[in-house]
Amino acid sequence: MIAGIEMGGTKTVVAVGESDGTVLEENRYPTTDGPETFATAIDWLRERGVPGAIGVAAFGPVSVTKNRPDYGSMLATPKPGWAGFSITGALGKAFPEARVTIETDVNAAVLAEADGLEDVVYITIGTGLGAGILSGGRLIHGVLHSEFGHWLPRKSPGDDFEGVCPFHGDCLEGLVSGPAIAKRWGKEAKDLPADHQAWDFECDYLAQAVQVLLATVNPARVVIGGGVSQAEGFHRRVEEIVRERTADYFPALAENRPFVVPPMHGQQAGIRGALLLTRRD
Repeated sequence: MIAGIEMGGTKTVVAVGESDGTVLEENRYPTTDGPETFATAIDWLRERGVPGAIGVAAFGPVSVTKNRPDYGSMLATPKPGWAGFSITGALGKAFPEARVTIETDVNAAVLAEADGLEDVVYITIGTGLGAGILSGGRLIHGVLHSEFGHWLPRKSPGDDFEGVCPFHGDCLEGLVSGPAIAKRWGKEAKDLPADHQAWDFECDYLAQAVQVLLATVNPARVVIGGGVSQAEGFHRRVEEIVRERTADYFPALAENRPFVVPPMHGQQAGIRGALLLTRRD
């Protein structure tokens, strides 16, 4: 049996399926603390059999570098009940024979969304903001995984919002995430009309993000997912700003239209990616 677990800030998905990403059955439930969230996943899987391989797509920060002693553990996070929680420990105790592979949720999603390309970036905007980078067919890591949401963009004209990131204030995540929208405008993204000023700021900051990616890893496609990105015309508008600002400098823009796209697998990108992780070393 092949299993996948996608951990999100507000919901978790556990599934059984195929190593090609096909989901056969899934269960979605609220994310609580580490022990309770994984107890639910483990109980659900036990009812269906014993997995031989489990792919985990985790929100961060999480240790995903295999030669580190804390591999498979959650790192410092303000999310209650998660700091120091060992994912590999919980799954290893429940399923000692299973091979467990852990990646960030966005790195898993970029595998699902690559569609045959070797250079793709997946950005998600929801409770937080993260980016998964596939470059030359390899998922990008450093000492830690990418923390793309925490770089500091240039503030949009007229924007004096202090941001909501508890570490950096007005970093990208602190300006464009779901909680940032709620604090700034008093409404959730889904409740804002398409002509609201919020989208001027959102598209400006995401266009800056895409330009940074073009200048550093030069992807053939940028996929933007998450609840905030579902606003009408969002992807088209971000791409228009990018093309205007970059003045045809990057060949990837000329060779790929559209360049900024929504996820083709929608809300299943993460869990499909978790299943795909079972094929990787």
